[in-house]
Amino acid sequence: MTLRITDHDAALDAARALAPAVAAGASARDATRQLPFDEVTALSASGLLSITVPTEFGGPGLGASTLASVVATIAAADPNVAQIPQSHFVFVDAVRRVGPDTLKEHLFPRVVDGGRVANAQTERGGRTALDDSTALHRTADGLRLTGTKHYSTGALFADVLAVRANGPDGGSVIAFVPADSDGVEIVDDWDGFGQRTTASGTVVLTDVPVDSGHLVDFTRLLATPSTYGTRAQLLHAAIDVGIARGGLDAAPSVVSSARPWFEAGVDRAGDDPLLLAQAGDLELDVRAAEALLDVAARSIDDADADPTRETIGAAALATAAAKVSAGRAARRAGADLFDFGGTRAAGSQANVSRFWRDARTHTLHDPERWKVQHLGRWALDRKLPPSHGTL
Repeated sequence: MTLRITDHDAALDAARALAPAVAAGASARDATRQLPFDEVTALSASGLLSITVPTEFGGPGLGASTLASVVATIAAADPNVAQIPQSHFVFVDAVRRVGPDTLKEHLFPRVVDGGRVANAQTERGGRTALDDSTALHRTADGLRLTGTKHYSTGALFADVLAVRANGPDGGSVIAFVPADSDGVEIVDDWDGFGQRTTASGTVVLTDVPVDSGHLVDFTRLLATPSTYGTRAQLLHAAIDVGIARGGLDAAPSVVSSARPWFEAGVDRAGDDPLLLAQAGDLELDVRAAEALLDVAARSIDDADADPTRETIGAAALATAAAKVSAGRAARRAGADLFDFGGTRAAGSQANVSRFWRDARTHTLHDPERWKVQHLGRWALDRKLPPSHGTL
């Protein structure tokens, strides 16, 4: 049975209630690459996957502030579990914005009942990550979809795949197809050294039937400035914030097994004044990232309430700052744990490395240097950033 969440506080309560069970097996799942099927099922049952579904379709229609807080909470427990529904929320948002009524009426009730959406977007052969060879064609038997997608996070857990493709009449579309459709093959071939259990593998599509009423005009979605891409980036920032906080939360356990440096003149490594200063400085970085995430989420909610070029641009800049700060904090937290634990922290049994591996892998999403560049243009020229799917 899927629970119904009605407001911000209920969503946070649900995330906090779910987090301990998700965290309990996170290290073992990483070490053995055991996919979190039970945890994802529990996530569906919690009702959290429906929190952005519009009220007219049975959801609570909650905003970016709630979403960011929920994702960061789950990510602190296990960033793999938090990343699996990232594209779920992105494509629910796409349908909310420009989806046809036929798709809304089909998809949203399914999501309210715990249904999961996953992405099949990126390809490896194009000049950039935005180039597609996957195409939707008209045939005598209706629309058919053919192509191969990579980095399809969450596809193994999904009920519905959101597939980006070249449309039959030009432009780009997102086709929503059941994951168990004829012609769909989901391959568990993700071999990243971090975020090992997100199942970010390959989806092969061979002459897959597509309902003409289950298409989103992706070209139209990006044609007008909006917070669509910014909300997607906010979710990545929330995952990184969770990685940072999760790493810092692991520090007491890591340092408890370390020996103090002899020059410190203390009995416990945790009383080393230099180590204390390093931990305090890391705490500042993580708190700053958490604060910037909150600012960004509220900026997106403000822009959604009053969408102008200025409010949309301000939200993009705030989210760019949050994502860069979160990425830096996540990578630093993972690295500093080795200093806190000493040589023992490098042992495979402790698996301390998973925090850095998860941070280093997840922060490869969308280069931070371009976000810093847009922040610099704002700082010196007051130039608003472009509105596209990755800012």
